[in-house]
Formats: sequence, structure tokens, C-alpha cells
Amino acid sequence: MLLRPYQRASLDALQADWARGGRNGLIVLPTGAGKSLVIATLVRETMARDAGARIAVVTHTRELIAQNHAELLGLWPDAPAGIVSAGLGRREESRPILFCGIQSVWNRVEAIGGFDLVIVDEAHLIPRDAETRYGRFLEAVRARSPDMRLVGLTATPYRLDSGRLDEGRGRVFDAIVYEAQVGDLIREGYLALLVSKATATVLDVSGVPLRAGDYVPGALEAAVNRDVITKAAVAEMVTYGADRRAWLAFCAGVKHADAVRDAIRAEGFSCESISGETPKRERDRIVRDFRAGRLRCLTSVGVLATGFNVPEVDLIALLRPTQSTGLYVQQVGRGLRRAKGKTDALVLDYAGLVRRHGPIDVLTANAVARARLLGETGAPRAKPCPGCGALIALNASTCEGCWTEPEEEDEADLPHEAVADDETAVLSAGTVAVVREAHARWWPVAGWRFGREARVRGPDVLTVALEGDEDAMTVRLDLEATGFAREKAVQWWRRLGGEMPPPLDIEEALNRCDELVRPEAVRVVPTGRLSETVDYRLAGGATWTDTRRVA
Repeated sequence: MLLRPYQRASLDALQADWARGGRNGLIVLPTGAGKSLVIATLVRETMARDAGARIAVVTHTRELIAQNHAELLGLWPDAPAGIVSAGLGRREESRPILFCGIQSVWNRVEAIGGFDLVIVDEAHLIPRDAETRYGRFLEAVRARSPDMRLVGLTATPYRLDSGRLDEGRGRVFDAIVYEAQVGDLIREGYLALLVSKATATVLDVSGVPLRAGDYVPGALEAAVNRDVITKAAVAEMVTYGADRRAWLAFCAGVKHADAVRDAIRAEGFSCESISGETPKRERDRIVRDFRAGRLRCLTSVGVLATGFNVPEVDLIALLRPTQSTGLYVQQVGRGLRRAKGKTDALVLDYAGLVRRHGPIDVLTANAVARARLLGETGAPRAKPCPGCGALIALNASTCEGCWTEPEEEDEADLPHEAVADDETAVLSAGTVAVVREAHARWWPVAGWRFGREARVRGPDVLTVALEGDEDAMTVRLDLEATGFAREKAVQWWRRLGGEMPPPLDIEEALNRCDELVRPEAVRVVPTGRLSETVDYRLAGGATWTDTRRVA
């Protein structure tokens, strides 16, 4: 089973961190990017290097435990792996590789034994307090195995209560060794396109108090669980979702989830609700029916934001206001997986989360930390397009979905510290490629030149200047970088006929550039303010597409 370039790059970055002496690394991969396969490959490669190693893959739900275990067996059918989970009714503690529920192992390290490698899936759930299940488990493992290495995987490397997982006192992880960007994976076709819509119904939480940084649950549910609001929201939802296959609605409490369920049923659509109070067998049946397409909608509170894997989800209704950027990203992430017949996932933002937190493709660890530091977490970071209703960056001059130009606002009326980052690329930017492709043209490449370009920060880049009779462009390749940037450069090298192994540095590339076959023609298609795709046509008519950032 071949890894995708970014999956391979994440493991290479981890190995490089280990080679530098790192012991507690964090890998950030968006929802739907294949964390289970990365975990399985890491386990297998670790055992290949050291057959006597013991490995624990720890997480918090039985669904994730079973999913990660199955992924390893699919990759390595003879893996000496077992499961330790009360929820799954299995306690195979003597196996070298254990897939564990934290609830089942946190106080059993003495009985189970030590581990050389501990992998934590959904690592954002680890609090900094050492007196927690994760804290006690990791402390006990380190006491038995002082050289133990810890690897965390998550889509959201930050917590509402403590910020970035690799910063501050009491942090569990030393550094983010690799972070894949949602926007990159959408543009490259690995994740589904998300389309956000501002809704006519908006939940009012202006009077709801905060506790520990987020809304008080009881007060929040009381504010949003109102019959007239629920019916209006559901009426809008079923209009947008009539031709969509699988809907998820994230609600503010159990009664709210039940009320939304009943309103959807009243509109003639099948729906069930799930919460932490739902019995295990009933929950399994409901999820099974939803996965099979026998249910159009699930309403939930607190149980489907992480570890829920149904690629067909193509409508997400945000009915739970939250101050937590991580929860918002996890909820929206349920729509990122690709599925047959699925072109995109529609996000209906009743809770104002896109405006509050921003488009998820710019919510990197650094961006979230910066917003937290500057006190911008409550400031609006997106606005609805007056033409199509899509949510766009606050400082966008044109909607890339319909090309409408919002009317200019008086600068004095704008919140000065509330604009989205300059890197913002709205999730619907991918749709503009289809529109603009008709206006893009191929131009023949008459020649090319190779060179080196120095950068103020980071290693030099290899430049490839493509020249036509009237057009020109320069491609910059990060051959001397690490992680995903180098993987993209290597992919470009191989696509144009470069031999393997690829060059290790620019000097070697310049000496080997005669291996490459010059493309016959190129076409540049903008996909956003700061990104574009470049189509290459090779001899014989074959084409391939590369995505790059422009600045």
C-alpha cells in the first residue's frame, strides 16, 4: 500500500526529528488525511528496525481503536498485534503491539509492561494536568522505559484551555515535526472541497456566560433550543440538503439534538440523534444505518466530532456555538473525506463559527496561536458574499465562488485587528479553477533555464525558468527542504523524467538537469489569491497538474 507524498513526508520528518535527538514529536494531519495508515506504517517500520520493540497505540474511543487495529492488519496481516479495550471486550495485553483505550490501560502499566514507542491518536485530547489518565499513563511508562518515544497525531494541535500542544509549561510534546495544510490537500485532490454558506437563521448567544473559556453548556442549550429557531434552521437545512446524501448536525445538548431530530423528521427525512447517553448497541445500529444510507441525517452532541469516519457526509450543520477553534475544525472536518459521487460538502453555519474562527484551511498551529496571543479569537474573520452567500475572508475584494465584488465599507467601520491572515484562501477557492480554466490558455515552452535562488530564511531553492514567445514563468523547487516541500520538489523532478534517486541538493540537480524532458506547453490556472495550478503538457499529449503558492 503506497503512502501519499505528504504521509511519507510526515514519517520522514519524524525520523529526522529522532535523528536530532527528539523524543516527543507531533504530526498534524487534517481529518480525512489518513492518520490510521500513517500510524500503521510507523508501527510496521519500527518493528522492522527492532523486532523486539513494544508499541502502544492509545486513543479514547473503541471506534478508533478498532479502526487503527484493522488498518495495521490490512497493511501487515501477520502483525503481532492485540487490543486492550473494555468497550471492545478484549484484553490481549501480552502482544508486542497493543491498540489501547486510555480508559483501560492508564492504571495497568505494571501489569502490561513497558513500551519503547507510544503513539497517541487524537493527541489534542491530552490535557497538561499530570494528574489525568494520560498523564499518569505516560509517567508510568517512562518510569519503566526511560527511553520511550512519544508520537502524537491530531488535526488540531491546540487546546482552548492551554494553546498549542508543543508550547508552554507542562506541554507533553516538544515540537510539531510535520503539519499538512488543509488547503493544499484539497487542491491536490486528497480531500473534498468544502463550501460554506451564511444562513438566514443565526443563533444568538450574546447573553450566554463563559466558563473555562467556552459557553456554559446548560445556558448555551437553553439559549439555542427554541422551537421557532429550530424549525427555521431545519427548514433551511432540508432545502439545501434535499439532493445531498448524508447530513450531520452538531447540537448544543441532548434535548437540542432531539428537537432538531424531530424537526427533520417532521420535514419528511429520516433522522436519529446520538449522544454520550446513547446505549452502545443502539449507537452502533444508528451509525451502521447512517453509513449504509438508510438514514439521511444524524444529530449529535459531544460524540461525533472526532473519530467518526463516514466519507459520504456532504452536509454539516453547525448548531453548537463554541469558542473552541479545535472543536470547530473537528466538526467541519467530518466533511473532508472524499467519496464516490461526492463533489463537495456544504457547511451551514448557524452558529457563526466560520466568521468567528476563520476558514479552516488557514487555521494552522501558528495562526491559531497568533490569534490567541493577539486576543483575536472572538473577532469576525469571515463575511458572507452578497452574491452567493459563501463565507469569504474578511478582507477579500472578490468572492472566488461567483466573482461578486462586495461593496466597499468605510474603513472606520472595520475592526482593525480582525482581518483574516494574508495567507487566507477560502475553501471554496477550488471551485474557481473550474470557472477560470475556460479562460486559461496553453502556451508553448520554447526554452528553459535552471538556477539557484537564495532566500532570507530557509535553504536556497532550485529555479526553473520556462520561456515562451510571449509568456514566461518560474518554478521554485525546495529540494533542500524537509518534509512535504521536498516531496513536492521530488515529485516535480520525477514527473519530468528525472532519474531516481532524486538530487539531494541544488548543486547535484544543476549537474543532472539534462535528465529532464522539457514540457511542450504549460497552462496556469489561478485557484485563489495566493495559489494556482500549473498544467504541463508533455510530448505525446500526456498532461499532469502541479499546485503551487504564489506570493
